[in-house]
Amino acid sequence: MPISERLSRLGSGVFARNDQRKSAYSARAATQGLPPLLDLSLGSTDLQPPAAAIQAIAAKLGQPASAAYCLHGATLPFRQAVAAWALRRFGVAVDPDTEVLLLVGSQEGTAHLPLAVLNPGDRALLLDPYYPSHMGGLHLASAEPVLLPLDQAAGWRPDFEALSTEQWDALKLMVLGFPHNPTATTGEQAWVDEAAERAVRHGLVFAHDNPYVDLALDGEAPALLRSPHWRECGIEFFSLSKSWCLGGYRLAFAIGAEWLITALRQLKGVVDFNQSLALQAGAIAALEQAPDWPHQLQAVYRERRDRMAAALEAVGWPVRRPSMALYLWLALPPQAQARGWDSEAVAAALLEATGVALTPGNGFGPGGEGWLRLALVHPVEELEAGAARIGAWLATL
Repeated sequence: MPISERLSRLGSGVFARNDQRKSAYSARAATQGLPPLLDLSLGSTDLQPPAAAIQAIAAKLGQPASAAYCLHGATLPFRQAVAAWALRRFGVAVDPDTEVLLLVGSQEGTAHLPLAVLNPGDRALLLDPYYPSHMGGLHLASAEPVLLPLDQAAGWRPDFEALSTEQWDALKLMVLGFPHNPTATTGEQAWVDEAAERAVRHGLVFAHDNPYVDLALDGEAPALLRSPHWRECGIEFFSLSKSWCLGGYRLAFAIGAEWLITALRQLKGVVDFNQSLALQAGAIAALEQAPDWPHQLQAVYRERRDRMAAALEAVGWPVRRPSMALYLWLALPPQAQARGWDSEAVAAALLEATGVALTPGNGFGPGGEGWLRLALVHPVEELEAGAARIGAWLATL
């Protein structure tokens, strides 16, 4: 039976391809005595959420209202907690009634937004490399992506001058995200401010994906909410997945211009009925009772970054230490480059030989070719043991 063209454009996705390879390796490992899978391919942390969040979920879970559909009006306590967080975090007063929206993960929001603001054939600007849901959302909306390449030599700074005035005028949407996944670059407020200024000047929507705002290891993470133009053109996506280790609970929110929040809310009205009140209670507890939780995580990720980078360098894989937590963005090892392998081939060969799973950079767009993403989602001892496996493999190339 036929499927839609837009679904065909989505393809299988880098995480789906990786998942198949990981499953195949684990099956072999169970019968052939191979080292167990060490999955460093997903940014799904091993660190635990604050106890207050889990306790709040548990306390609310048995109440009948938590098993019922949750319409927008019932999310008001959550939206009020988000507004209070935004005032504490950024010194910005936002209206919980009109400028805040609960999301089922920030990925859901970024993937659905293009359906709410674009018509088929409209052009939208993405960074390259990009997070897969950014491109996926454009495909679902039958929009036309325009890629803005990022360059390591420029510190991964977006070169907005690379587009002509005519190209800017043709855009309807721009999607950025700093701190940036996958390059693990914190970025600068000036970059976001310039993007917002251009969005206003050229009349386009500016979506800023910011789930790592609290996980900058060097420098201060930028935010669209700090830009004076956010109410004119912008919407910003935040998540409790990374900063409060609640990834599996799918809790996130958008803050933005009233008209954009209204548009996304209308779109979501035919897609979902929001998260359970029990899960929302956990999110509220995280924001209100554990505001310093993300700061505690930074020390853990800094140690993992530094020790894993040192371990890889010791086995002959040069590493650029990133300014953002959770990932290393690794240029292909010299031995693999000498063989002419691309990122997909390196990731597959590495998993096959060592049981260590990384994400091939080409899954993040053309600009990701030649790179691999390593997620620092296991204790230091396991990471260093993984580096030793990698080193033994590199010695055979």
